[in-house]
Amino acid sequence: MKHEFGSFGEFAGHLLELQVTEALALHKALDVVGRVVENTAQAEIGFYQEAVGSFEAWAPLADSTEQEKARLGFEPDAPLLRTGEMRDSIGHEVGALEVVIGSTADEMVYQELGTETIPPRAVLGPAAIHNHERIERILGGAAIAGLIGRDRIHQALGYDFETGI
Repeated sequence: MKHEFGSFGEFAGHLLELQVTEALALHKALDVVGRVVENTAQAEIGFYQEAVGSFEAWAPLADSTEQEKARLGFEPDAPLLRTGEMRDSIGHEVGALEVVIGSTADEMVYQELGTETIPPRAVLGPAAIHNHERIERILGGAAIAGLIGRDRIHQALGYDFETGI
């Protein structure tokens, strides 16, 4: 696409417009990334996870934990899932050019990092790793869409800005 400008002021205005459009596209894409990682992390709760990246596979629950869960009427062999409160506490917030994905449940930090008596059962980091290619597509598409326009990227590539697919 070719642009001709009648003055430096027009050119400066065009650059400012590009900057705003780029920031808006990336902000929206970060919200999509947050939802993707959030959904993956929530889906991992209740199922043993394999090792990924630097994160270890989840250790089996201790017999005493399983016995306590059974006594209280919770589902057996479902790590980190009792009432669903921890799963439902996972969310995300988008800043100007950042997304923070985390949990409002205090016990999540003990599960993520482990303690002297609890082996680590990381949820958030692995969820990001599982989605790294999709995250790259979402953010890359947003960067391009911010520069050349969302409609053009859809038409030229068949790219879905919302899902990164």
